[in-house]
Amino acid sequence: MLLFAVLILPALVGCNTSAIYGDGAYNPPVYWGRHVVERGDTLYSIAWRYGRDYRELGDANGIGPPYRIYPGQVIRLDRRGKTPAGGTRVASSPKPPRESGRKKSTPAPKPEPKVTRKPDTNVDVSRQTQTVSDINWRWPHIGTVIAKFSTSGKMNKGIDIAGNSGDPVRAAADGNVVYAGNGLLGYGNLIIINHNEHYLSAYAHNRRILVAEGEDVKQGQTIAELGSTGTDGNRLHFEIRRNGNPVDPMPYLPRR
Repeated sequence: MLLFAVLILPALVGCNTSAIYGDGAYNPPVYWGRHVVERGDTLYSIAWRYGRDYRELGDANGIGPPYRIYPGQVIRLDRRGKTPAGGTRVASSPKPPRESGRKKSTPAPKPEPKVTRKPDTNVDVSRQTQTVSDINWRWPHIGTVIAKFSTSGKMNKGIDIAGNSGDPVRAAADGNVVYAGNGLLGYGNLIIINHNEHYLSAYAHNRRILVAEGEDVKQGQTIAELGSTGTDGNRLHFEIRRNGNPVDPMPYLPRR
């Protein structure tokens, strides 16, 4: 199910129009216009909405750790920010890409992240963990994967996992809750967890959120109840983003 390419929000002003978010083929990041902060927004949720790295977006707007923002504040979405070391540096003074008659080359596939500790197969799969990119990961829910990560065709910026209403949704890794709310259309009740300076994870469509923004959580901790908010059936939508970019969660999670 296409859930994440389009978001029509009243907070969009300036150069952004609803036409951007009415295009099912449109894929952020968004590098123009501005966003007016509404109650419930965090810099992390704004960056997530526009497919941006929260550090780069903060840099562009003179906002540093702990990245506090306030209702009515205007967040510029241009490309004047710089991602700190380890991320992708964003050029200043962007120009729209020019169309050319030459055929575009197909980019080389990105290498899978390095697994530094494989899961212990003697442990029940629901409790198995593996270390990838210096983070110890586990499955947020043990249900069947019903939609895989895809950046073409029927786009999906994460994976969808089947489950029953009320099933526990667990933190995939240790981290800090940087967003807990329902302000991003298409995600329903959403939790975003910051794991380190490079990685965030998200848990969408929850029936009930059991953690609060600013709360530290441990891997395997129940953070929500699985539900169907923002979608048409019970499921957990799970995403991992590295430096603001969606990545396939499967290489990070233990093999079943």
